[in-house]
Order: sequence, then C-alpha cells, then structure tokens
Amino acid sequence: MSIDPIDLHLLGESLRIARPDRAWLVAAVLACALVGAWGIVARRRALRELAGTERLAAKLGGGVSVGRMIAKAALGSLGLLALSLALLRPQLGEKADVAHRRGIDLVVAVDASRSMLARDVLPSRIERAKLELQTLIDRLQGDRVGLVTFAGDAFVQCPLTTDYGAAKLFLRAIDPEAMPSQGTALAEALRTAGSMFRAADRGAASKVVLLLTDGEDHQGEAQAAAEALANDGVRIFALGIGSDQGTPVPILDSRGKIVGYRKDHQGNTVMSKLDDGQLRALAAATKGTYVAAAGADLGMGELVAALHKLERSELDAVSGFQYGEAFSYLALPGFLFLVAGALLRERGRDE
Repeated sequence: MSIDPIDLHLLGESLRIARPDRAWLVAAVLACALVGAWGIVARRRALRELAGTERLAAKLGGGVSVGRMIAKAALGSLGLLALSLALLRPQLGEKADVAHRRGIDLVVAVDASRSMLARDVLPSRIERAKLELQTLIDRLQGDRVGLVTFAGDAFVQCPLTTDYGAAKLFLRAIDPEAMPSQGTALAEALRTAGSMFRAADRGAASKVVLLLTDGEDHQGEAQAAAEALANDGVRIFALGIGSDQGTPVPILDSRGKIVGYRKDHQGNTVMSKLDDGQLRALAAATKGTYVAAAGADLGMGELVAALHKLERSELDAVSGFQYGEAFSYLALPGFLFLVAGALLRERGRDE
C-alpha cells in the first residue's frame, strides 16, 4: 500500500520523509537492539549466579569485557538504525523550482446555475462540461489557467496557475446545488475574469475567457462587460451548451436521482434552452470565437485549435518544490558504525 510523503519541520528546516512505508525497518532494528540488550544482561546475570563472585564470573566469561560487549552491540545497533533511517529517504530544505514557460492566460468561466443540471447533454450539461474541461486542461502546455464559477453571482474558483492538478481539483468541486444564489450573471462572470487578468503578474500577450454556459442571462449588461474586456485585449471564446428546443430542469435528491422538475410561480415546468445569439455577440465583440456544443468532445477540439493559434509569451511560474536528498547524512555514519562494531574485539586482553 502506497503512503504519501510526510512533511515536517526540524530546527526551522523543512523535512520530508519520502518513503514512510519503510518505517517498519526502523521498528525492527529497535526491537532487535532491545532483544540484544536483554541478552547481554541475562548472560551477565547467569554468570554471576553460577560463579557466585565477580572475579570468578569474569574467568568463566573467558576474558570477555562487558564494556566492550556493550559498545560492540551499541555500534552495530546504531549502524543498522542509521541505515534504516536512510532508507526512509529523508529530504531536507525546500527550494522553489521556477519554470520558464511560454503560453497564454486562460480563465474558464463555468456556468453553475441549476439550468446546467438539464440533461439534453448527458449525463448533464454541467458534468459533461467539467469532463471536457479536464481534457482541455490536460492538453495545455505552459499556459496559465484559472476558474470562475458563476450563477446569480460570480467568484474566483481557482486563480491563474500552471498547477493543472490543482485546477482540476477545483473544477471537480463545482456543484450547482452549492451555489449561494441562483440565476445566470454573465456580466459579473466576465468582470470577475477581467479582474483576474489585471491582478496577474507578468500578464501574457494573449488573454482568453473561455465561457461555458447555456447562454441564459438574468441580469443583463453582459455586452458592456464584453466590450470592457475587449478594451483590455481579452478575447471571449464561448461554448454554448444545450439545445434550441429547451429541456426541463430536474430536481435531484441527495443521491442524484431525479425526483421532479422545477416550476415557475405559475406552476409551469421551467424549460431551459440555449441562447446562442447572445454568446455569438459576446464573442464577436472581442474578436473571439463561438462554438455550439456538438460531437463527442462538445466542440472542445475546435476551441483548442483556436487557442493554439494565439501568440504566446514567456511566463515565470512556480511549478513545484524541490527537496535535497539527505539519506547520505545517515548512510555514511551508519556504515562507519557497523565497521567499527565489527572491528571492536569483545576480549579486553589476549588469552
């Protein structure tokens, strides 16, 4: 069974145990040392009981020095302990690994309103969008990606980063049922994305908002927000998810099963349909691209091809942390202890 590395702090230094699954070796060495110590004590006690006096016990022991015996056992035990600790792969220090990459800044704005629970795209609009976005993130090379989640309001789900694993974790956490306010605030989503670009260090030459939504807008002002992005050199690539005919919005229980459909104040079933006209207008205002979700990848391949044509600039990004291996600090002393223990004679004098 694989065990994750353990991060510790020792005297102000970062310490990582890369192979904690080998800790049983340390326990085995300590157990053997205790057994050996008990054996020395038991042997000495038996000689004293047999001889009756210390002088006679020393003679019966064949000139073996108790002190040397203890020292020899201690050196051997310390050597084995140090080697077993080295096998845990201790790593010291923490150094930022700065990678120089070329890419674009991409903010993905994901519609998380309840209309995205509609199932005209299987398994649902939101789940299919998340699945295709994970594939998109896997195909990025050096680009910074961020996430904005929106419904009745918008917020930053993940800041711009090159840590694609973290971005996918935040993406999987998106849940329409967890949104604090319902609705579809396209303008607020675009403004939030714009603020992420402005706050980024060393912004890329190409900035893109990838907007995934069914296009329904309950608050207006989306066109003005798009024009503000265009003034900042940001393009909108819009992916419209849903059908023109419309589909009912399901109500789900705690297990994700449909228990009914949402209704309006008059008791009519709410039908959610794609508003591609507005999405086309938003993309056109920023010289971007609109793609209607279709095909096995919902048209994501077409968007990726368009992204790859954009100008790329050099970005500095912290891609991770690098630890220095420290096993040699334990392995060398351990070896020396073993050699010293092997060379040490138990007899205090030649017989």
